[in-house]
Amino acid sequence: MQVLPQSRLTLAIYLINMDGAEDRMEVMNRETAAAGITAERVPAVIGRNLSFPIPEFSELSYKLLHGRRMKYGEVGCYLSHVECARRFLASDADLCLILEDDVSFEPDFLQAIDAAARNSDAWDILRLTTVSSGRKFPYRRLTDRRSLAIALTREKGSGAYMINRKAARWIAEDLVPMRLAYDIAFDLEYLSGLKGAFISPLVASQDTGFESQIQGDMNSHKLPRWRYLTVLPYRTYLEVSRVIARGSLLLWQRLRSRGR
Repeated sequence: MQVLPQSRLTLAIYLINMDGAEDRMEVMNRETAAAGITAERVPAVIGRNLSFPIPEFSELSYKLLHGRRMKYGEVGCYLSHVECARRFLASDADLCLILEDDVSFEPDFLQAIDAAARNSDAWDILRLTTVSSGRKFPYRRLTDRRSLAIALTREKGSGAYMINRKAARWIAEDLVPMRLAYDIAFDLEYLSGLKGAFISPLVASQDTGFESQIQGDMNSHKLPRWRYLTVLPYRTYLEVSRVIARGSLLLWQRLRSRGR
């Protein structure tokens, strides 16, 4: 647990790392030290070691909503993030930073997340990385270089993010059983009335050169095209509701910030 220097809030920091991936852990130890943070290693759940079926994974929902066959790596990744949320809830920390082991940090990373912690009334989930390129709309200044911002498009990737206890309960309880890949599932916070935000420009990156440990050959996991009779309407609903929900939140946040 770490005390942020300006906000004085306590921050639990968890780093998901698969057993045997010492090269990734070595790089992340250097990255976190340079960023001024100390992370607790959380051994990644190994999907292939699970005895399916398990109550934490709904295979039918995954096929209907995601349109793919189950991937061991995706299940392991998902449950690893859930474990981090549960550890946070069992701790006394005010906020939580969750990291995957393929992240690099900007020089002002600690300053930016400290500033974001001082503005934690404006978010429940704070995204620090993305592998998508959607526009981020700022609504509150954090530092000379960074602002809190909202994305109206789907943003994939869960390399680094912060959560409060409300969001942790949502991840540990409402997002189980697994029905979607994790970075898709936790990008749907607006459906549960949670406030999602980014630090913009981003203060961390997943572009480290490490190959994905869960993606593999995506084509081998695709289902027949007729499965998209359920997937496409669901995705359309998500895209429309995302713009409405986050657009309304953006308007409210901007009006609120003007009154500060």
